Amino acid sequence: MKTNFNKRKQTPTRKIFLPVILFFFFLFETGFSQSINETKKLLDRLDLSKSRLEKVKQSSGNPKTAAAELLKYYKQREFVKHPVDRSLKKSAAGNFADDDDLKIANDALKHYFIGQRAYPPYFCGEDIDWSTKPVPDNEWVWQLNRMYFWDSMGKAYWHTGDEKYAEEWGKQLIDWTRDNPRDDEHKYAWRSIEAGIRGHSWTNHYQRFIDSPFFTDEVLVALLNSLYDHAEYLMTVYRSGSNWGLMEAEGLAFIGFTFPEFKDAEKWREEAIRRLNREINIQIYPDGHQRELAIGYHLGCIRWFMRTYELAKMNGQENAFPESYLETIEKMCEVPMKIGLPDGTNVQFGDAWAGTPGQHKNRFLEWSEMFNRKDFLYLATDGKKGTPPDSTAYALPVSGIYSMRSNWDKNATCLVLKCGPDGGGHCQPDNGTFALYAGGRNLMPDAGSYIYSGDPENRAWFRQTKIHQTLTLNGENSAYKPKLVRWKPNDELDVLVVENKSYENLMHRRSVFFVDKKYFIVVDDAIGSATGNVDIHFQLAPGGDAIFNRIENSVHSDFKKGWNIFIRSNPQEGLKLEEEEGQVSFEYTKKQPRPAFRYRMKKRKNQDKIQFVTLVIPYESEVPEIKITRSLVKSGNMEIEVLENGKTRIINYKMNN
Repeated sequence: MKTNFNKRKQTPTRKIFLPVILFFFFLFETGFSQSINETKKLLDRLDLSKSRLEKVKQSSGNPKTAAAELLKYYKQREFVKHPVDRSLKKSAAGNFADDDDLKIANDALKHYFIGQRAYPPYFCGEDIDWSTKPVPDNEWVWQLNRMYFWDSMGKAYWHTGDEKYAEEWGKQLIDWTRDNPRDDEHKYAWRSIEAGIRGHSWTNHYQRFIDSPFFTDEVLVALLNSLYDHAEYLMTVYRSGSNWGLMEAEGLAFIGFTFPEFKDAEKWREEAIRRLNREINIQIYPDGHQRELAIGYHLGCIRWFMRTYELAKMNGQENAFPESYLETIEKMCEVPMKIGLPDGTNVQFGDAWAGTPGQHKNRFLEWSEMFNRKDFLYLATDGKKGTPPDSTAYALPVSGIYSMRSNWDKNATCLVLKCGPDGGGHCQPDNGTFALYAGGRNLMPDAGSYIYSGDPENRAWFRQTKIHQTLTLNGENSAYKPKLVRWKPNDELDVLVVENKSYENLMHRRSVFFVDKKYFIVVDDAIGSATGNVDIHFQLAPGGDAIFNRIENSVHSDFKKGWNIFIRSNPQEGLKLEEEEGQVSFEYTKKQPRPAFRYRMKKRKNQDKIQFVTLVIPYESEVPEIKITRSLVKSGNMEIEVLENGKTRIINYKMNN
């Protein structure tokens, strides 16, 4: 038998191995071709005639070389200024990230990501699925695609110097840009708000990681091409009158300022600044509050207006903003001072959360330096420096928010009332409601909002008028038709009178008297021809019992330590005191029960008006001896007789004066 040594035996292994080689060769060629095409696309988007880009231009016929030269350019570029200063990386070592940042960053290395922060981290796959939605709440997937965890990865990188964070960030960035083209299938990633947020934050990530050896030309090309796509998209969307519009403009501005090499960068910058100059006049009321009337969004708007101004100033273009721009921002910064609670927490009107005591100190410190404000410095330093604000009572008359406090101590008595216009989706139909704080405790907090998406039943529950401290007719939600009737604060008696045409043929007038900076008399008038059950609702702080005394129509909280609240409505025929369901939410997706009750009167035909006169008394140990012995309304004048510690006091109020 003759053997042919020139012919190799075709083994099964060889038959399999050759197609595998061809397959991987195909993938390599395809990937290489895609990389070349992406680089060519980027080069077409850049103005290569700009100074210092000569080598990139000279290499443009060889995309791979051009990408390498472009990367070298960006690693050496210093003339563009940014709030994230690359020169501070070395000094950040060991003192830049906190434990939370390190945990979030280390989880992100393993693809355990945080979407909405109320929910725990979730594994999104070895091959990341950016459409992951582990809970019914759409906020999770929307916020997943804001990549807040990349902020933590950047901080962890500067803190530790460990290149694993830069390497993984680059891989995730490339993965996201490939997996999420802007089309109908990927709408979860391409709402304009997310695009605006990324437009800003990705420039931060660029500053954090550009000096890493793992910031390769492939990462650079993916980043810049995607930012170009973001900017072009943001040029086509403009949510005027909304906080979304500010985030859209901010993202556009940060891309344009950080990467002036783009052919259209100047156009993007000019459009972003035009929008911000316009929106600050549209969205901010003359009293300084942002029109959506939710404090968290108000504070966000300060940040969104300010950051682009500061970026422009760093790059010598602050003259693009008029003087009135900063003046309006300063007025916005007064709002948390004027209507914040004494411990620095927020009143939870609308979609707002109380936050933590002292949360605004760093803001006030920054603002005190920016605007040379000694009152801001006072708040930033707990009164150790600066001077107290010039009043203990403030009105934001267009926004319809009013505050009265006893002093500027953390234990001060403070009431904040709302009776304003419709602020849109983040506002609630609650005109006339108030929150009351005293002795270091929020004794009558607003209910808050609990959740945005994924639980429409509870979303609706927290928006009801009847779970706020105001008047309802037959338990229905009220309208927004506010009016300020009188605002007259002074040392012995602060007077606030507001009206809201809450229902068809029924107006609610609420008069609040802050007597001697100690206690409140609240007079509620239901005026008009409408009939039915008229209720005045009250809710107390969670964590304590409520003691009901139906004989004297009173309720008081029963905290064993610290301050309590006593509420009593003057007796009249037909008045009923009834318990209600009460809940409060201080954090997203978290709620707890609390005491709630109402005073009810039946309004009948031919009854033009009914009135409730209610004492609201914060106290530390024992309920003060205070009673309303007589209330009289005649010819537009109100006279209230108060018996306080055995002494009679007359409070006169002329409604038409």
